[in-house]
Amino acid sequence: MKRIFDILISITGLIICFPAFLIVSFLIKIYMPGPIFFIQSRMGRAGDAYNLIKFRTMLVATGNKGDSFEAGDTSRISRFGRVLRKRKLDELPQLINVLKGDMSLVGPRPEVKQWTEVYPEKWKIVHSVKPGITDNASIEFRNEEVLLSKSKDPIKTYREEILPRKLDLYINYVNNQSFLGDLKIILKTIKVVIFE
Repeated sequence: MKRIFDILISITGLIICFPAFLIVSFLIKIYMPGPIFFIQSRMGRAGDAYNLIKFRTMLVATGNKGDSFEAGDTSRISRFGRVLRKRKLDELPQLINVLKGDMSLVGPRPEVKQWTEVYPEKWKIVHSVKPGITDNASIEFRNEEVLLSKSKDPIKTYREEILPRKLDLYINYVNNQSFLGDLKIILKTIKVVIFE
């Protein structure tokens, strides 16, 4: 049922959001010269890597920075990118990941390999399900960038405070997932994105 729901909603969402895709793509090209999409390897179910797709919100890296982006570093996020992130519009292309079967609409958020090597026993449980576009951790830490930007040591804060809490929420989802629970998370996400 979950997979059928994912397919139906992702197809419907892609059709409904097609005009938004065109508008956002056009504005990215105007305000942030470079690729429209940000594609990054993330760890999915069973710890298998896949390419996560987002609208690009950062300026193209120059010099030695490459594609790196450290926790708490918001220096490369453009003004338009901040708008996309605030309303979670940068996440819309992940409907393609859902349709392909890399992700579900609801599930633990996928991480880069670097962070899945921290607390590996917990990640083993988390990776027993597909990652998702949204979950309770996404809602609780919707202002994660603000929290990290205020930290004297953002990487330490993420590793020792934020990531452990996220993993607890992920594992709670794995152990208690249900179709009704997924619907509640989707509705809660919509409420947060629109009204907060």
